[in-house]
Amino acid sequence: MNDVEKTKIQRQDSYKRTKRRKRSRNVYALVVVLLVIAVGVAVCFTFLFNVDEIVISGESETYTYMDVIEKSGIRVGDNLFRMDTQENENMILDQLVYVETAEVTKDFPKSVHIHVTRCIPAFNFEYGDSTIMVSRKGKILSVGETSNENLPVVYGFEVKDPQEGEVIESENEHKTEAFMQMTEALDYVDADDFSEINMNSEYDIAIAYKCGIVFRLGGWTDVQYKLRLAESVMDDSSVKGRKGYLTMIGSNQCSFRIDTDATAFPQETTTVSAENTTQTTTTTTAVTTETTAVPEENGLYDNYDYNNYDDYNYDYNNNNNYNNYDNYNYDYNYGYYN
Repeated sequence: MNDVEKTKIQRQDSYKRTKRRKRSRNVYALVVVLLVIAVGVAVCFTFLFNVDEIVISGESETYTYMDVIEKSGIRVGDNLFRMDTQENENMILDQLVYVETAEVTKDFPKSVHIHVTRCIPAFNFEYGDSTIMVSRKGKILSVGETSNENLPVVYGFEVKDPQEGEVIESENEHKTEAFMQMTEALDYVDADDFSEINMNSEYDIAIAYKCGIVFRLGGWTDVQYKLRLAESVMDDSSVKGRKGYLTMIGSNQCSFRIDTDATAFPQETTTVSAENTTQTTTTTTAVTTETTAVPEENGLYDNYDYNNYDDYNYDYNNNNNYNNYDNYNYDYNYGYYN
């Protein structure tokens, strides 16, 4: 019996040893795999995928390709895995004032591509006795007494601490938001059509067009939509070529009033006090309004009602590429409704 019991113990010991060997092999294999991965990563971050070529594309009238490379912070020999392309883009935009956009991309195994676009001056901002020139994207290009007379002038913006190369901001965040919506709308609205922008009040913004129309768009919200609406109304044959006020009514309607002396700035009232008397005289300059009557069959008055909707039906998705504003018809005051 002792021999039988001894044999049984040997078999149990043999099973345990086999199990330990398998466990050791698994641990060893895992260690080897981890070492291989670690060596691979170390090689990638040191010897492989280092920059050997920097390609510059795009347009810039002010800077050379060497200026762009230098300000990007990218050098031949830099490791692609260690590069932070967002940081490189910001370095270019911060140091090269007249670069509007910068895009840095990695092209493995050894190249970097940098694409830049130039700033296009689009606005002059009133700033005390100085003028701030701003690009289409809102980037400050210069702060000084000189300005580009061909650009529209923005009044009443309350500019906050202007610095060249930074995006312009207002002390009033609502004005900032309204202006940034204008810049986004420049994809389909030409800023060259503007002459003046009155932002003295965030609730009563007005844009004077060179064609003689003043668009009173109201408050600072939905500026992009309002500009699209104004563009479509001004392109209508019944309004095109006329001068006057185009005014937002509610959230989706416009009213047009003919006035050859339309201005983006309300007429000021002057108060004159007589010397040594308590009498006060108030003088107000009147605005002469010329209203042109149109034959009744045309249906054009202060409020416009087009009975033939088919002539004024716009499919924004198919015809004008204005998404989310499809299947609208003209109704009273050039308004749109579903």
